[in-house]
Parts: sequence; structure tokens; C-alpha cells
Amino acid sequence: MNDTTTAQTRIKSGIVRPELDRTFSVAPMMDWTTRDFRALARTLTKRALLYTEMVTTGAILHGTPRERFLGYSEVEHPLALQLGGSDAGELAECAAIAEAWGYDEVNLNVGCPSDRVQNNMIGACLMGYPEKVAEAVRAMQAVVSIPVTVKCRIGIDDQDEDADLERFIAIVADAGCEVFTVHARKAWLQGLSPKQNRDVPPLNYPRVHRLKQSRPELHIGINGGIKTLAECQAQLTHVDSVMVGREAYQNPWLLAGVDEQLFGEQGPAASRLDAAKAFRPYIQQRLDEGAKLNHITRHLLGLFQGCPGGRRFRRHLSEHAHKEGAGLRLFDEALSLVREPETQDTQPASLSATLPA
Repeated sequence: MNDTTTAQTRIKSGIVRPELDRTFSVAPMMDWTTRDFRALARTLTKRALLYTEMVTTGAILHGTPRERFLGYSEVEHPLALQLGGSDAGELAECAAIAEAWGYDEVNLNVGCPSDRVQNNMIGACLMGYPEKVAEAVRAMQAVVSIPVTVKCRIGIDDQDEDADLERFIAIVADAGCEVFTVHARKAWLQGLSPKQNRDVPPLNYPRVHRLKQSRPELHIGINGGIKTLAECQAQLTHVDSVMVGREAYQNPWLLAGVDEQLFGEQGPAASRLDAAKAFRPYIQQRLDEGAKLNHITRHLLGLFQGCPGGRRFRRHLSEHAHKEGAGLRLFDEALSLVREPETQDTQPASLSATLPA
């Protein structure tokens, strides 16, 4: 199915997109925020804005089949595609493709610090070239009606003043960008690995708060080191939205409290077991499409952390889900090994250190 046909099919189906609300979102994370994780997230929250992994312009324009990079399930909406690239023409073409595929937002990655993306002028290195980012934003906005947003850092390398961040934001905002999500750490592009860049540079939430104060007309979201919904609520007194990354993936039950605590609505899952059982039809659908069980269930390994039998659940899936013919029966066997805690706390202490990397 080509992109035009895909768009026409969605229009004819009468699907109504929910209003895009960025109050809470799950950060784009390579190898983690796949379509399978995003479908799991929807058994826990209907209101969170979900992001894809970063997809490069080259993958979209030259990779085949395109479904591999852009495919998703309708249940995942609201859903944003994060793009990696710097060529304005290529980004514009990919943004148009994203809109045709039904994505609700296109986000430009200006935060990833890895050497590989730097060499291709992708990610955090673009903070040193705000005019190039502005050109890309302008080109994308010219061809789509969905929002074009930017995710960036508070600075890179020797950029360590409020004025450095404010200059970058001002130039890109003048090109028409109204929504920025700011990871509240610098990125050291020389001397630190991507993993170290997630922990070593200190968090500087006040810099993001001051940015919002200086640019009240812009939507300013914050990302980095946030682990509980109470912390989210505290941040929302300073900024417009909160994006949570690793904690949402490693402790997905956190998402079960998002709808009630941040939106005042009942969430879809009363318990972890309810969420896991609601995920069963999706697992079967993906198995029927040829997916491997372990590729799907690896995203559930943190769901029962802190529960009696949680380690047995993880071990059973880790040891057997990769085997030929593994299916729902094996998944149900793993579920039979776990019990719910007496209280359904959606904000347990972080136990992410107990999970495999």
C-alpha cells in the first residue's frame, strides 16, 4: 500500500484523532519505544502522547519496506514520529510522508549525542547550528498541517549559559516552531559516551523553567531524570508538559496512573494482570504477522517488578520466549507465575536497576 492510499484509507475510515495534548508524553528511545511497547503503553494509558524511536530520513526515503520504519497500530494514537536528519528537503519529504501515514506530530531530534548520528549531522550537534534547524522546521511546516516540534538539550559542550539555549530557541521559534521539549542536561559531544550523556552531565531544571518564563508564548516541555507522577505534577507548575523516558519503559506500571493523576480520568487498567491480559489479542495479531514472541514480550519485563513472582515471570519469558513456536500459551504460563501486590501503587520506588539493560 503506497503512502497516498494509506492516507486515503484513513480518511475514508472516518477515524477521528483525539485532540493532541502534550501534558505527559513518553520519550522516544532507540530499541525501546517500538510499536510493540507503544501498544503495551495503550493498555495502561489512553492520554499519554507516545513517540516512535528516532527514524532517520535515510531509512524512510531509501529503506524497504517502509512499513518496517513507519508501521504502527491505530490504538497507538496520539502518536508522534521523531525524525533524525538535517537536510531540509529530505526532512520536508519525510514529514509529508509521516502525515500521509497518519501521524499526529513530527518531531525533530536535536538531542541525541551518539557519534554515529553526529557524523551524519543528526541530533544534539545541531544545537550548534540553529539556523540549519530553523531552515528544516520552515521546510517541514510548509508541506504539512500537523505540528512540527523540536526536542533538544539545554546545551552542548561549552554552551553553558541561559543565553546559549535562549538564542537557539529564538532562532528556531522565529522559523515557526512553537513547541519545544528540552532535555535538562547538556550533551558533551567529545569525551562522553551516549550512555554517560544520560547521567553524567548534571540536570538543570531551573534553566528550562527560566526559558519558559522568558518565552511564555511558546510551549516548553521538560525531560530528564523524572521518575514519579508527583515529580511530573511539580514540574507542571513551571512548564507546559513533562516527558518521561527510561522510567516509563523500565517501570511501565507508572503509566497506569497518568490518566487519573494528570488528566483526572479513569485509566484503562485496574491492575497489571488486567493490562497484560488486554495485551493478549495484540500479541496474537503480531504473531500472526510473523513477529517473534520474545521481540514483543521483552517490553513487558518490567511490568511486574515488585510483585510476588515478578522475577519468575521475567525469567520464564527470558528463557523460553525466543524458542521456535513460542506463543500465547507460553505467555499465559508466565502470567500464572505472578501475583498482584495487595495495593496497586502506580508510583513504586524505582527498581530499574534489577532489569536487564
